[in-house]
Amino acid sequence: MSGGPLEGVRVIDLTSVVVGPLATQILADHGAEVIKVESWAGDLVRVMNGRSVTPAMGAKFLHLNRNKRSIVLDLKQPAGHAALLRLLARADVMLWNVRPQSMARMKLAYDDVRAVNPNIIYCGMFGFGQDGRYRDKPAYDTIIQGAGGMAALHHRAMGEPRFVPMVVADKVVGLIAVQMIAMALYGRTRTGQGCSIEIPMFENLVKFVLEEHMYLKTFVPPLGGTGDPRLLDPINKPLPTRDGYICISANTDEQVFAFFDAIGRPELKADPRFSSVPARFAHVRDYFEVRMAALKAKTTGEWLEIFDRRDIPAMPYHTLDSLLEDPHLKDAGFFEVKDHPTEGATRSMRLPNKWSTGTRREWVPAPKLGQHSVEILREAGYDAAAIEAMVASGATVDGRVSN
Repeated sequence: MSGGPLEGVRVIDLTSVVVGPLATQILADHGAEVIKVESWAGDLVRVMNGRSVTPAMGAKFLHLNRNKRSIVLDLKQPAGHAALLRLLARADVMLWNVRPQSMARMKLAYDDVRAVNPNIIYCGMFGFGQDGRYRDKPAYDTIIQGAGGMAALHHRAMGEPRFVPMVVADKVVGLIAVQMIAMALYGRTRTGQGCSIEIPMFENLVKFVLEEHMYLKTFVPPLGGTGDPRLLDPINKPLPTRDGYICISANTDEQVFAFFDAIGRPELKADPRFSSVPARFAHVRDYFEVRMAALKAKTTGEWLEIFDRRDIPAMPYHTLDSLLEDPHLKDAGFFEVKDHPTEGATRSMRLPNKWSTGTRREWVPAPKLGQHSVEILREAGYDAAAIEAMVASGATVDGRVSN
């Protein structure tokens, strides 16, 4: 028994790379049984993340695929397709992240799956909504960042378009998928009915960006342009101190006035540019310049001590490497080193959120390609001869790992 709020929920995961695997890992981390269905080539992210201890077990794959079992099925072969339908007949949720047209060609559209399991929650994540002209276009994270306005935010702030250097579109949509599936599972407990969920990346990222940056074009007619000037100001960034950088965000009158006292500029509390939230918003560049000039006078450590005494929100600026040594994360036991059966010692991150009733009790490392094919087919009712025939034909792969 895995434990957790999703214990007993069975998920068939046909996704790859980041958007889907992130969603299914969250489900798995909270108790769901996740069966990862892969082709002979395997999930692309197995091989697209630098060096690894053994082939096809890249670092990103390890972080996104724990607590899952892997089965290889060649869905172009009748035996592989039939095996998938047998798994789907006993599942609660199915996730996929290719274009809907591909699912239809593979005879895995919603109507095909619903024919074997009318109660299934069928969740698709794909580039573009099916009601518009982009519906057939392929997509990856950077495509959606650029098309969805996220790269333009850097252009407005810094003078050139840039992608956020992480797969933020994939992760946003993966988190949305978890929310949608959780709501669908709850709805099914009331109605007894499954459903199809469509989650387009483009529309979701546009909504994510424009909730702040539609700004004054929210009103009809517009009261001004797009883009929150406070967030797009080029000096709204980690600020230099005498020996490094610091992150500070004083927003309320109480915080800002405490900040003016801390930097030895109490007279600024009476300055009409800074005396209220609306005034500071209207003069945001002046306010940011005051901050930038003041913070160069002391070290990061000195400022953090001063700001902590006054309850002013501030934190050290971390690099990716220094983040691994953060003392708070060490206190919390956030990073864990565990033994993987093929990769040896690996560093992972524990779940940040806690349930009073507890969650998944055991940790299962990310699987080798097809590691659980035989096990899963046995559970689905295939006998040894049928499994051997599927392995011989290439409909599946026996990827068991010897201990």
